[in-house]
Amino acid sequence: MAEENRINSNIENIYKLDGKVPFIPALSIGLQHILAMFMANVIPIIIITNYATLNGKPISGETLTLLVQNAMFVAGVSSLIQIFGIWKIGSRLPIIMGISFTFLSVAARKGLDYNVIMGSVIVGGIIEGLLGLSYKYWKKIISPVVASCVVIGIGISLLPVGMTSFCGGSDLLNTPNSDFGALKYWIAGSTTLISCLIALNLFKSTLKALSPLIGLIVGCIVSIPLGLIDFSSILTKSFVSFPVIFPTGYPVFDFGNIISFIFIFLVSATETIGDTSAICYGALNREMTEKEGSGSLACDGFSSTIAAIFGCSATTSFSQNVGLINLTKVVNRYVVATGAFILIMASFFPPLAAILKSVPQSVLGGCTILMFGQIFISGIKMFFKNGVSERNTILASVSICLSIGLSSNEKMFQFMPELAQKIYANNPVSIIFVSALLLDLLLPKTKTNN
Repeated sequence: MAEENRINSNIENIYKLDGKVPFIPALSIGLQHILAMFMANVIPIIIITNYATLNGKPISGETLTLLVQNAMFVAGVSSLIQIFGIWKIGSRLPIIMGISFTFLSVAARKGLDYNVIMGSVIVGGIIEGLLGLSYKYWKKIISPVVASCVVIGIGISLLPVGMTSFCGGSDLLNTPNSDFGALKYWIAGSTTLISCLIALNLFKSTLKALSPLIGLIVGCIVSIPLGLIDFSSILTKSFVSFPVIFPTGYPVFDFGNIISFIFIFLVSATETIGDTSAICYGALNREMTEKEGSGSLACDGFSSTIAAIFGCSATTSFSQNVGLINLTKVVNRYVVATGAFILIMASFFPPLAAILKSVPQSVLGGCTILMFGQIFISGIKMFFKNGVSERNTILASVSICLSIGLSSNEKMFQFMPELAQKIYANNPVSIIFVSALLLDLLLPKTKTNN
């Protein structure tokens, strides 16, 4: 059957992991994935370069432009590795990869040399990759109930991001825009959200799968008279450009910084396991296999090392795209891979990248509210499948409450060392993982009956 699907092009194959799909629907669905993650992929690079130095000097605008271009290329290539796999690397699941926000806690430090960051990412990526290849030896440490809590934590961490975008977004340092919450943002975001909901409930098959893109198009049309789209940014002097390896020079390996990055790679690994579990359970209606977990982590790590060679910070799976798949149920690997090819093309053609970048934050927010909510609900479903025992209920309720409560105010961690503050403050995923893991180890195993 799988072989027949690969040979015969059929629109219904979008709901199957493998199978040929007509080009136009595949391209449209792939475009949805890129619009959902495009800005999130390049913003970490911009933030890091605002803080870092290069040979003791600020990083120039020309270098930043090259790094942003490389970030798109790296995201596209690492996504293809994750989707189709190379040897034991890659989950073979429809997962989009991109530059991770998680590493800002250790990378966005004033005056830190950019090549020191790259050296740390190279080493940390190799270590996470090796952990992925040895996943079967330590996978039992992360029980299904802990994994479900991590997925819930990912959903919790993303919900404020979606609402911030909905109300107008923030600048590169996460400070709300001066007119944050203005009526024009509410109009654009609400129109997008309502359009997505209408498409989801009224349309069938292809149009239903394209409901986020339909919402984005309607939202962008409404945004034009509101003055939310800047067409001048689409014009560029350069029409074609190519990625460059070691764009800032050769990496520098500093032991202290490497240790800091390795710890964050472990945090990122838990998010990747959560995203992979959410894809399998929310869209494929099954548990994640050992091979998929191992390949997903291996890709997360080794693609980060590749990213550093191109001057970019670590890569990871993008939760917003996981939410999009859970929302539309479009799991076809070849369809999602078209999104990866669009990213690669955008890295070669700056005008295409500028068009993708021009989508207003409020429009993206209207779409992502649905996507992020789907991740949260997937975590809830995973939890209930594990059984609502007294032990599981205590574990989940305590870890979720700690996650929401402790991440609400970064000053709660002021007694901790600076690195620990950066890891846990405003980071629900880290808190929920550590608390759920500790409770799973400490709570008596006897209380397992429903």
